[in-house]
Amino acid sequence: NVLHIYRTNQAVLVAVRRYELTDEQYERIEHLLPEVEGRGCLYNDHRKVINGIFWVLRSGAPWRDVPERYGNWKTVYVRFRRWAEDGTLESIVRHLQGKLDAEGHIDWSQLGAHSTIVQAARAAAGGPNDDKKGPEPGGEGIGPALGYSRGGFSTKIHLLTDRQGLPLGAVLSAGQRHESAFFTDLMNEVSVPRSRGRPRKRPEAVAGDRAYDADWIRQWCADRGIESAIPVRRNIREGPGRPPTCDDQRYRDRNTVERCVGHLKERRRLVVRYEKKASHYKAMVLWAFVEEYLNR
Repeated sequence: NVLHIYRTNQAVLVAVRRYELTDEQYERIEHLLPEVEGRGCLYNDHRKVINGIFWVLRSGAPWRDVPERYGNWKTVYVRFRRWAEDGTLESIVRHLQGKLDAEGHIDWSQLGAHSTIVQAARAAAGGPNDDKKGPEPGGEGIGPALGYSRGGFSTKIHLLTDRQGLPLGAVLSAGQRHESAFFTDLMNEVSVPRSRGRPRKRPEAVAGDRAYDADWIRQWCADRGIESAIPVRRNIREGPGRPPTCDDQRYRDRNTVERCVGHLKERRRLVVRYEKKASHYKAMVLWAFVEEYLNR
């Protein structure tokens, strides 16, 4: 541990622990956080709350087990929930993506698509299902982004990264849903702001495994000037004509998205889903994105 001074109204000398924000990292997102009004009871410092969120994300522990050094556990949870619902977290993600793009850290030559299944705990069941609790779109499956796959009660994370393995977008679905059904939703998740003009959304190419082998996906990419590097499933196609081609080098470079999945799942809160609302579990995924961006 290294001695470190938090920049609060009353500077306190504390020990910096793993996964906590440094001064430089906090300065990059401080202006995006809601202002402290200073009325009523003592308002917990935003930096302390974010460190508490990162502690839960990394440890996988329940909210009630948040150490006292990060403030009251309920304050940390309430602010996590509020920022997920009012757009604060989304603005942090977009801002950091724009900064990374301006510095040349996003490789637009190719995006990689992949999915991974995470087990859902018993606590994830029984989420909102009526107007009183605030419904969320669920589609197929049990509850919002919950269903039964071969791995049991689960959620599937559909992930999109650049060629270097930097995560750019994620979509949640029930565990049994097929990857191809969410390809367009996943591609539309990418919207990186730029200093001038509209946000950038389209890469030069996109690579995926055989789960994305569908004519309509290749046509969707072709209509937008995107090269698709998707291999053909064996012993599936029939009829005349050549099967679609796949650039071998681009497909080999797709391994970065699989490595990104491994890095993200080092955050134990992502390995098992405990959140009842899909938006809250998605917020956990986005906080993992934020941590990846701040470490670049």
